Amino acid sequence: MKIKNRYIAKGSIAVVAFLAILCSTSCSFDEQVDPNRPSLEGVLTDASQNQLNNLVVGVESAMRNSLAIQTTGSGTMARELYLFDADPRNTGDLLGANGASLDNNSFYSTAPWGGRYVSIKNANILLESLDNTTSVTDAQKAGYRGFARTVIAYELIEILRSYNVARVDVSDPENLGPVLDFDAALAAVRSLLDQAQTDLGSAGTEFAFSLAGFDGFDTPSTFMQFNRAAAAEAAVYAGDGGAAITALNASYFDLMGDLTAGPEHVYSLDSGDFTNGLFKIPDNNGDQIIVHDSFIADAEAGDTRVTTKTSVRANPTTQDMLSGTNQTALYESNIAPIDMIRNEELILLYAEASILNGALGDAETALNVVRNAASLPDYMGMATADALTTEMLNQRRYSLWAENHRMFDLRRYNLSATLPIDRAGDQVFNVLPIPLSENDQ
Repeated sequence: MKIKNRYIAKGSIAVVAFLAILCSTSCSFDEQVDPNRPSLEGVLTDASQNQLNNLVVGVESAMRNSLAIQTTGSGTMARELYLFDADPRNTGDLLGANGASLDNNSFYSTAPWGGRYVSIKNANILLESLDNTTSVTDAQKAGYRGFARTVIAYELIEILRSYNVARVDVSDPENLGPVLDFDAALAAVRSLLDQAQTDLGSAGTEFAFSLAGFDGFDTPSTFMQFNRAAAAEAAVYAGDGGAAITALNASYFDLMGDLTAGPEHVYSLDSGDFTNGLFKIPDNNGDQIIVHDSFIADAEAGDTRVTTKTSVRANPTTQDMLSGTNQTALYESNIAPIDMIRNEELILLYAEASILNGALGDAETALNVVRNAASLPDYMGMATADALTTEMLNQRRYSLWAENHRMFDLRRYNLSATLPIDRAGDQVFNVLPIPLSENDQ
């Protein structure tokens, strides 16, 4: 199933402009609303099931907005990659060149924030529409609510990774809630995920809508597994290992299962849709994601993640006094899907939660699953919490390369200062500034 780039959000509600026409016969016309472009008021008053389903499509579509900018921005700051293109800010601002500061009104700070909040806005419109519609049953409403609240929570987690703060209460654009610090926002995320779990438990056996990229996770019970995967992620970030294990056991976590299992963002070449912005043409000289040399140099011999996620360029490339021999090979085409949360990440979350719980043997078992999948032998280091934490972070580095995790992982473990400085005068940043426009709210 392919997703269309349709969504409803503040500033993008398509409404027909009405003109009062006076003619010599004194004729008049009633206001007409384009049925293919309904007004926001019409959706909120008594939405049809088709309108609700279009909102679902809009929520999903907007989840992909600016995903490439967010990923390459955090990846650059975390010295995972360089984005060599025509914009000097990608190799200047993000690396703190010559003492520069990050700009809170530049694309790398505004686009990821805006992209996530468009999806959240659409989900809030969906939730508000459900309060006033008679077109679906109570069980079906519960399904829509469970979906919407899960997506809002997932998007807030993405925001917290990049910005370390989030504005959680945004349902009323005229009365926005405060920007919350990490702990307060994460607590709200966890509560929202639990509310969504309750909704999904009341939603019956089938959704009243279709989902794209959620093959195998497209019924209330299976979508709940995605909800619990996000809950496990949030619990680990909160340092709550016990809750994380409970959530993992209710998700699609499987130590012996397919590491790639999980929902995906999907793309297509269809009119109105868009493509995967993280795909780059191999050996391209203009627009390329170049692998940071440390990712290659620090890898264990034989780690197949290096050879599957990157490829050696025909010719090394240099820009702005930065250079690299390898380029991204993470996506095979411009319509390749991007994972949301896959089983490989869940196994790594299980290892981290086990360390938090003092179950070091379980952590080592999980890490060996990931190591073996990358053609590496079992872990032979010390079986202490500190040593296993170092190993866990290293496996996350290679398994989740260029997926918007590394900067956050280093920040939450106070390891950002260990990153290399590539040029004299560069700096290490580990959090994006919230957009300038948000400071006025």
